[in-house]
Amino acid sequence: MRVYHVAIPVLSLFITVTTIPVLAYETVEDAAIIARRLVDLSDNAIGTMATVFPPDDRRLPSQPFSLQEYYASCYQNGSLTLLFLPISRHSQNILHSNSHSASISISSDIPAASRARVSLIGNVTIFKESVAPNVADIRRCYLKKHPDASRWLPDDEHAPHIAYWARFDPHTIYFVGGFGDEHYIGYIPLSTYQLAFQHSLKTQVVLSSGF
Repeated sequence: MRVYHVAIPVLSLFITVTTIPVLAYETVEDAAIIARRLVDLSDNAIGTMATVFPPDDRRLPSQPFSLQEYYASCYQNGSLTLLFLPISRHSQNILHSNSHSASISISSDIPAASRARVSLIGNVTIFKESVAPNVADIRRCYLKKHPDASRWLPDDEHAPHIAYWARFDPHTIYFVGGFGDEHYIGYIPLSTYQLAFQHSLKTQVVLSSGF
């Protein structure tokens, strides 16, 4: 009896699966849309305003100051309507600034490190000696967000304090979308921010320009 040894070749198949992680980074255009929605669609339309004490202030010369402030988004170009009361600390700081500079920061309704927030840096135009343009529309826009402010309006002889309409015109936009490995963090060009209003659905913008 013969025994035959047959060599059967063994084919080893090596399959290499390469997994390439895909990171969905926000573009600056995405950031502009998110920022405009944060500002325009805020439920309470309250931001954190920051100003600086004048250099000749006796207590806090040139020191920063921040506090919550009402605003209303009434312009397509991103300018904001303010109720300017000279008695307030912010108003006094703005009046003592040559450029009437301030910043307003708006965050998500539930602030967190992982959620978006935006800081608008700009200048305040106070309609102290002149009537604010489209004042009837401005009044309606502002009171839609802040009906409790009806007792503090300009030209109300029964108001407890003097008040003026003012317009905040941002010139610089800084955005933090959340954690940096997933979201956009940095400056948004003003023109990109201004054009993003068309994506801000349900916005109460009533005027085509802040100027």
